[in-house]
Amino acid sequence: MADSMMSKAATMEIPISSNGDSRNLAEDDSLEQAAKIQWSLREKVGSPAGLRDLQQVMVSGPNLNETSIVSGGYGGTTEGIIPTSSIKGSNMDYVGSNSSMAAEEATRGVAVEKFDIMKKWGLNTYKCTKQMISERFGRGSRTVDLELEAQIEVLRETKRKYENVLRLARALTNHFYSMVQTQHALGDTFADLSQKSPELRDEFGYNAETQKLLCKNGETLLGAINFFVSSINTLVNKTMEDTLMTIKMYENARLEFDAYRADLEELNMGPRDAVTMARIEAAQQQYQIHKDKYERLRSDVTIKIKFLEENKVKVMHKQLLLFHNAISAYFAGNQQQLEQTLKQFNIKLKPPGADKPSWLEEQ
Repeated sequence: MADSMMSKAATMEIPISSNGDSRNLAEDDSLEQAAKIQWSLREKVGSPAGLRDLQQVMVSGPNLNETSIVSGGYGGTTEGIIPTSSIKGSNMDYVGSNSSMAAEEATRGVAVEKFDIMKKWGLNTYKCTKQMISERFGRGSRTVDLELEAQIEVLRETKRKYENVLRLARALTNHFYSMVQTQHALGDTFADLSQKSPELRDEFGYNAETQKLLCKNGETLLGAINFFVSSINTLVNKTMEDTLMTIKMYENARLEFDAYRADLEELNMGPRDAVTMARIEAAQQQYQIHKDKYERLRSDVTIKIKFLEENKVKVMHKQLLLFHNAISAYFAGNQQQLEQTLKQFNIKLKPPGADKPSWLEEQ
């Protein structure tokens, strides 16, 4: 068996060409070397030590992970060595590369989109700033709606005046609240003195009852004034402010419209080559977009100013009537008329001490 194995090992090293002949003289030398190796192996196997060495070589064969695949053309002289470890990880590397490429493409798309948004914003800001400076120095023209501009100016002036009314009404409320609290404390003091001063019991008692009645009527009047202040605050800081926000959007749209209009006019005055015609067409589209936006917001402002004026008349008619009737009834000492006024306007008074902060809030 050892002889047959050695003969196979020797014959595996003999290359054969396509016609079965020896390749060249170098191949003959390799045959002689193989014969010598076979002879030496026979001598070694003949001894027990040699047999053990052969068995050890056969058992401890090469590791498959460290082997290589030898590729070459049939009968060729060149060889290619491909490590087997690279074949094992090729599929995992392919999947990982696909996922990384997809993530990279998504990130690149987001970056391009953000860049386009910043580019459009920067171009629009540049055009509007240029138009604003031109208008300020009298070099550029601006679109003006004289009737609407007059209504906007009247609204702003009205808002300033109503803010002053609101400020004074709040000051009156604070001062009157302090007076009511003083009357309440004074009535309690008079009542205490009427108990401790028998000789002035009646006089202190009369004054205590008067201060308590004034305090009660004052709290009723405070309810009416607070309702008046709340309604004016809603009208000024919500209704009017909402209309002014729409006016601000309208003014920004007007500036953008004039900026793109000036840009289109400048292009129309230049040469008419192919590149310029493409730019003129793009500028015409932008001009039409901003024109539609400007006209839409102008219509919104006109409608809001109209409805605001109607709402302002209704609210102020009711609130001024309430304020007049409540003040007149209070200083006339007509308690029934004062209470009737609050019922007429559906005003419910808060219980005493409802507005007073709790002990935890005071800490």
